[in-house]
Amino acid sequence: MSPDTFSYESLAARVLFGWDAIHRLPAEIDRIGAKRVLVLSTLQQAKDAERVMAIVSKTSVGLFSGAVMHTPVEVTAQALETVTRVRADALVSFGGGSTIGLGKAIAIRNGMHHIALPTTYAGSEATPILGETDKGVKTTRRDPRILPTLVIYDPELTLNLPRSISATSGLNAMAHAVEALYAQDRNPIISIIAEEGIKAFARALPRIARDLHDREARATALYGAWLCGTALGNVGMALHHKICHVLGGSFDLPHAETHAVMLPHVLAFNAGAAPQAVAALGRAFDSNQPLKAFREFCLSLGVPTSLSQLGMTEVGLDRAADLAVANPYWNPRNFNRADIRALLEGAWKGDWQVEATDRLEKDNE
Repeated sequence: MSPDTFSYESLAARVLFGWDAIHRLPAEIDRIGAKRVLVLSTLQQAKDAERVMAIVSKTSVGLFSGAVMHTPVEVTAQALETVTRVRADALVSFGGGSTIGLGKAIAIRNGMHHIALPTTYAGSEATPILGETDKGVKTTRRDPRILPTLVIYDPELTLNLPRSISATSGLNAMAHAVEALYAQDRNPIISIIAEEGIKAFARALPRIARDLHDREARATALYGAWLCGTALGNVGMALHHKICHVLGGSFDLPHAETHAVMLPHVLAFNAGAAPQAVAALGRAFDSNQPLKAFREFCLSLGVPTSLSQLGMTEVGLDRAADLAVANPYWNPRNFNRADIRALLEGAWKGDWQVEATDRLEKDNE
């Protein structure tokens, strides 16, 4: 893409980044004029969310701890009932993509201020995108009003993130950046941001795998999450996200783990049609065989490598293929249902198209 043939529209977002940044929350609540704050979390993070409630004790009106994966509309309805009952005028979402997604779903319905406190690397907090599930079908929409009012990135909130979730949520974020590199509406600014985000995770995740309390690595990974989320938020999604939305919304597969499994497969599938993305990946991993380097990177993190490991049944692959080609997202490589069925089967088995990928890279040396 020539640098004189692109369009770019910046999204308005306020971000605070730094150790102990969470303690700036009361001042930020005052800044937006909120008086009654409802904290959101998952049930698993409810105890940790009590710390947030203590920090905002002067304005806190309670905790809704019912956030779950894939943002089911019925859970959003329950949360809205709580908002009305406690007369909340602002939300603080404490957690990963599930909780932040719930905050987005509430805020887009009633216009409330939404402050996000991410505790994983999912990157949802940096995007104006909302994915919701209704009756087993996940749909997405994009609207500038979905973007949180404020995001507070405090690396301390990630220090207790388990090794497995650190790795899979990091790969989830990297998937945002990878697709931004070959998006139909990509532009030079977002390509730079996406490559830097991948590079940050390439440096940070192996260090976190060795030492969960490596403070520098934790900060670098959270920085990468912001960059990757920002990249996704400014350009369109492609085949990888379409497949992951199908697998999550219709088969209830875990969100981050599904991204981790699918990314090497879709990247290999699209590589021949997206040389600029492969080149950027090579720079990020300092390798002239970037797809191989990325596979080895995934293996080194110990993440799941097959859909079968996540509970996907072989019998479900046909339906998944049907759903993936219905209302498809734009993709750099054309495909048909047979292509997607084969791609899904490879991901179900854990076959990474090694021979085809290595041959492609050898030809490009």
